[in-house]
Amino acid sequence: MNLGIYLTRSAKCRPDSEAVVCGESRLTYRELDDSTNRLASALMRTGLGIGDAVATFAGNCGELVVTEMAVCKAGFVRVPVNARLGADELGHVLRDANVKSLFVDPAHADVALKVVADLGLDIAVYDYGNSTPGADRYTDLLADGLGDPVAVDLTEDAPAVLNYTSGSTGKLKAAVQTYGNRLANMRKRLMSPTGAPTETDRYLAPGPITHASGMMMLGVLARGGAVVVLPAFDTELFLRTIEKERITTTFVVPTMLNMLMDHPAANDVDLSSLRCVGVGGAPVSPQRLRDAVAMFGPVIMQGYGLGETTSGITVLTYDDVVRGVESDPELLMSCGRPVFDTEVRVVDDAGNELPAGGIGEIVARGPDCVREYWREPDLSAETFVDGWVHTGDVGYFRRDGYLFIVDRKKDMIISGGFNIYCSEVEAALYEHPAVSGACVVGVPDEKWGEAVKAVVVTRTPVTEVELIEHCAERLARMKKPRSIDFVDSLPVNRNGKIDRKSVRECYWAHGARHVN
Repeated sequence: MNLGIYLTRSAKCRPDSEAVVCGESRLTYRELDDSTNRLASALMRTGLGIGDAVATFAGNCGELVVTEMAVCKAGFVRVPVNARLGADELGHVLRDANVKSLFVDPAHADVALKVVADLGLDIAVYDYGNSTPGADRYTDLLADGLGDPVAVDLTEDAPAVLNYTSGSTGKLKAAVQTYGNRLANMRKRLMSPTGAPTETDRYLAPGPITHASGMMMLGVLARGGAVVVLPAFDTELFLRTIEKERITTTFVVPTMLNMLMDHPAANDVDLSSLRCVGVGGAPVSPQRLRDAVAMFGPVIMQGYGLGETTSGITVLTYDDVVRGVESDPELLMSCGRPVFDTEVRVVDDAGNELPAGGIGEIVARGPDCVREYWREPDLSAETFVDGWVHTGDVGYFRRDGYLFIVDRKKDMIISGGFNIYCSEVEAALYEHPAVSGACVVGVPDEKWGEAVKAVVVTRTPVTEVELIEHCAERLARMKKPRSIDFVDSLPVNRNGKIDRKSVRECYWAHGARHVN
């Protein structure tokens, strides 16, 4: 098998159609297929073979799409390095993955070259900008390649991507996504109950295409649609691009959604081309889903998945979201129902499946689910058990099969012996019109062990007492915030999610007991 054949097929069927757009750069399918063949063959001529690691350390650009598809065609292992990583973390990834070639943009080239030199690594560094002294020119490498088709035959078990993430532990670890996992991901995209790509689609990737925003690309390219890449997320640029490029589908994380809701340009642009806006990457409050439907129309869907599952494993369709807005408000707290060939269960600490309503850990298995972490046998044994991925998320199923996530295991607050889930309190806070951002954590409390603390960003004036009373009307008394701190902004991690660990550490730094 080879994932590159789907691009080649689209190039034969739609050679002159736009495949990739990024700023002023536009590539047709004929051009994209030719460039990926040339890059794949050029890398193979440098001595790289099947299974060798090729890393990218760059912001969004069209060249990243070329590199990803070239890696697929040649059977290399792609190592997408988050462009926000520091030098030490970059060095760890390069050594840990035994990277042979590294592609960078001008903004990251100097850091990459210094890390490679300081660590004495034998890595070829290619600059997309063709301008950094000490780095090889990307265009020169491309010129060394041949335009003949490249499609190395691979097994589905062959490693395709080392997906590095720190998760909540802070330690970088890599889920080993195989070519079979990636194929299952594409299959799900093409069979999606809502948002399946077509040849007329124009998909907007606003976040890093090395991560969640890029996961939909292969499905779009396989169907012959266009991938429009934002160089960086900017709320007004995002909205203007939807209008200018007549975007039909896109994907945002909740922090992006919060920013969009508050941006005045939302009322000035034509968003009528949209038929599907996916939301994922972190829990989103019911109020934000209602706001999103009011802004974009009945085109909002929500998914749940993680790097260890490659794909989304549940989906709340836009019909589900509309039903939640109109008649079933509880449904807006759900992340949907399991998708296609992925099984999802909720289990107790002994691994026993729980009945509907039982709260336990969410586990999943299927062809898109990873089986191991790279060079982490102990962590692998803990996370991947008997074919099931243990997500670390706590949730329950409703009787009609909808899954509800109540929290991360380690984010749960235990106050006076009661389990309190941060996401539930945050959802109540978002119901208040003055709240534009919220993060709830447990803080030290001599009487209760932990107390509920809310850290809030507001769009209009509101008092602590008003917000606490607002929550008390919607939650059991022990769940309401005991105190609220107001801030100008909430910290986010490298993937654009609210960094709960960073917020929590501020309150536990000087305590006698520390909670991670």
